[in-house]
Amino acid sequence: MNSRTAFLLLLIFGFLITGLISLNGAVIALAIPLLVYLGIALWYSPTPPDLVAFRTLPLETVFPDTPVEVNIFLKNNGGDLPEVLIEDNVPEGLTVLDGETSRFLPLPAGEEIQLSYVVKGGRGDYRFTTLQVSYREGAGLFEGKIAVQASHRLMVRPRPRPLRSIPIRPPQTRGFAGPIPSRQGGVGVDFFLVREYQPGDPMRRINWKVTAREEQNLFTNLFEQQRVADVGIILDAREQSYGGSNDHLLFEYAVDAAASIADAFLRDGNRVGMLVYGAGIDTAFPGAGKIQHQRILQVLARAHLGSNYALESLSYLPTRFFPPHSQVVLISPLQPHDTEILITLRAHGYQVLVLSPDLIRFDAGQVAPNSPEELALRIALAERKFALQKLRRAGIQVLDWDVTLPLEQVVRQAIPLRPHLRRGMGMPV
Repeated sequence: MNSRTAFLLLLIFGFLITGLISLNGAVIALAIPLLVYLGIALWYSPTPPDLVAFRTLPLETVFPDTPVEVNIFLKNNGGDLPEVLIEDNVPEGLTVLDGETSRFLPLPAGEEIQLSYVVKGGRGDYRFTTLQVSYREGAGLFEGKIAVQASHRLMVRPRPRPLRSIPIRPPQTRGFAGPIPSRQGGVGVDFFLVREYQPGDPMRRINWKVTAREEQNLFTNLFEQQRVADVGIILDAREQSYGGSNDHLLFEYAVDAAASIADAFLRDGNRVGMLVYGAGIDTAFPGAGKIQHQRILQVLARAHLGSNYALESLSYLPTRFFPPHSQVVLISPLQPHDTEILITLRAHGYQVLVLSPDLIRFDAGQVAPNSPEELALRIALAERKFALQKLRRAGIQVLDWDVTLPLEQVVRQAIPLRPHLRRGMGMPV
């Protein structure tokens, strides 16, 4: 019952009660037209309609702020509907740029109508669900509302930035040709060692200078084989790592960096897996190729900051998700207690690379010279520098990323093009 029906009933009962109390038939007669009007409206009151809807999106996976046209087709398979109000539930986070998300019109039996509008939004996984359809008869006294299913999904993926190959040296590689030195002799471009000549060695690889020092033996140059590797990327999505905020802007930089790094490793032919560690654990199991690239971008599109008591520490990382002796890349602002866990991970045989967006500088902004805020900033930066140095001493590659600088520049400055291993350290210099 809507407000119009309630008002009509109030008038009818008012006239009837007033006429009975005053014994005035003229007042009672005033209620008769209203009763006839109510009866006609009740006779023509609409029954629940039979509506079918479907939704189309020309682009189901897009990059942020890309306009997407949403088309909705609604067909009436039941009786005539004199007045219908159609309203679409636009997911939160999408902005309507053009068109209409609701329409009020009559809908005869068998007729189909189309509703179109254009939206855009930031990174995320948006789910369109139902249409809200309100219907009523011509007098507007009796109405109903139903939800018509028109589900669809819009995936707004992060945009990978151009990033050249990242040189890494994991302890173990796979048996396919690639850009990573494998610590094994064979076909390659970098010198590996000299050994005695064996039947079948090409003559052009004989080292004549070493052979000249010997009377009977020949010696052959061996080159280091280059192969692909397993790379696991971990995106820290814990609220505590971003100052306790569930919508910190620095997290978007971290997501874009994860997409760019995954894209760079996949282009080199490596097997790459993605793990988002925050309110829960979302994963893309290790794989290679374009399909794996799409899987990783879908995982990153769903990534969001959250808090989970069971996942407050990195000690609960599912390390078995990554093959033993593989390359692990952690993207995180880092918490104080994360240092020891990463050192333990390195001790278990993983080659660890940490890309750490600088949360302190990002939140501090501009501070006045010689102010208490500047002193607090210097102390916080000194603590961060000490923690990163501790990781480096443990053989972990660390990239301290001031997000005002492009990621490509930070990677090139921190990691040389052809790293060589320090003796006994296992880290590139």
